[in-house]
Amino acid sequence: MTTTPRRTVLAAAVAAAVGTTASLAAGSATATTPATPARGGRRADPESGIEYRGWVSAADWASGTAQGVGVVTTGRAGVVLRQARGTVDYADPHTGTTRAYEYATWLSPTHRAATPATELIASWNARTPAGTFIRVEVLATYSDGTTSPWYTLGVWASGDGDIRRTSVDDQEDGKSTVWTDTLAIDDAASGLRLVSYRLRLTLYRTPGGAAPTVWRVGAMTSAVPDRFEVPATTPGVAAGVELTVPSYSQNVHIGRYPEYDNGGQAWCSPTSSQMIIESWGRRPTAEQLAWVDPDFSDPQVCHAARFTYDYQYGGCGNWPFNAAYAATYPDMQGVVTRIATLDGAERLIAAGIPVITSQSFIASDLDGVGYGTSGHLMTVIGFTAEGDVIANDPNADDNAGVRRVYRRRQFENVWLRTKRYDANGVVRSGSGGVCYLYFPTTPTAAQRHALAAVGVR
Repeated sequence: MTTTPRRTVLAAAVAAAVGTTASLAAGSATATTPATPARGGRRADPESGIEYRGWVSAADWASGTAQGVGVVTTGRAGVVLRQARGTVDYADPHTGTTRAYEYATWLSPTHRAATPATELIASWNARTPAGTFIRVEVLATYSDGTTSPWYTLGVWASGDGDIRRTSVDDQEDGKSTVWTDTLAIDDAASGLRLVSYRLRLTLYRTPGGAAPTVWRVGAMTSAVPDRFEVPATTPGVAAGVELTVPSYSQNVHIGRYPEYDNGGQAWCSPTSSQMIIESWGRRPTAEQLAWVDPDFSDPQVCHAARFTYDYQYGGCGNWPFNAAYAATYPDMQGVVTRIATLDGAERLIAAGIPVITSQSFIASDLDGVGYGTSGHLMTVIGFTAEGDVIANDPNADDNAGVRRVYRRRQFENVWLRTKRYDANGVVRSGSGGVCYLYFPTTPTAAQRHALAAVGVR
């Protein structure tokens, strides 16, 4: 059974109920703040138009504007809610409850995109104890000199006992729109682009309660050219390398916990995430899995589905929510970005970092796949000696059928293209190289170099 596509369900009532925090940091979010040069973000090459910029070090956090948050300078750097700036009522659109929370904010410097962009995807890593959550927003400046509204890119908590993590629909200004987790220019052919942006974090806690901490926030901007075909590459540094990664099938979970997007048939993203998390030696504890029916195999996959689920999107395929879930495990980081060529994925594999890739295709696009999909996540875990792609594809009947080998040329085109034809010959979009990267907080030198090669530090 194929996976369901990423989808956006528009609901004005939800957007109104969730609201924004623009008023919470009044006076601190002017669009005229001088842009700062990229620190740690790769300068995008003209052909790919891809850049990831992350704020992760103590110096990064100190470069922003803090209102009630403190910079953590020992151990894992980040920002933590220290002194509340006020109290706000949060009306959860998915529970119908309203509760008072204290809040504080952190605002990034203005970052000028290395290449004027058509899309922006943010991702973050945070700790949200019971009674806390965070909101991530972006303010973009367009190439015509105007600015977007403050767009919410996620209201997030690692658990679901206090608030329901959610994206926000009905966010647009006639120039750009937020599609679940992606801010996109409405008409790229017009020439309008995103030229710079600021990110804002709002950290919430119940009055006097535990404090949330954010360790990483960043955004990938891109202007990947429209293309049905991408340039072919030849086998590189990862030829003959295969990483040890568990194999989990999403399909064995069909019918389980249908409240999370109809069960396992749509769980490609959390299943892929769980495989990679466990390849790094992390997994949920027995206590964390106690809620899962003991008769179910691979309960950790059910756990991943529940705790990546986006209550507005109605699915487990929200890209940043999966990266944030990965970072809830000890000493792990998660990033959503794009990679321009299969060479970048090979460098990561050679350094021991698997790659979760997003793609859509019909069965004839990929020999041996046996199905078509309008949106699917799988994990690249290695390359054959001939350079073909070894993938853990969760769309399998059982765990034994997860490992697949796909032809190199076909896979790179399916993953990296931005345009494709569906089974009816209608032009559809492709992900243009979207991927999740999960890696330790203290990567090896080889891993740091491989991450830097694809623009991540």
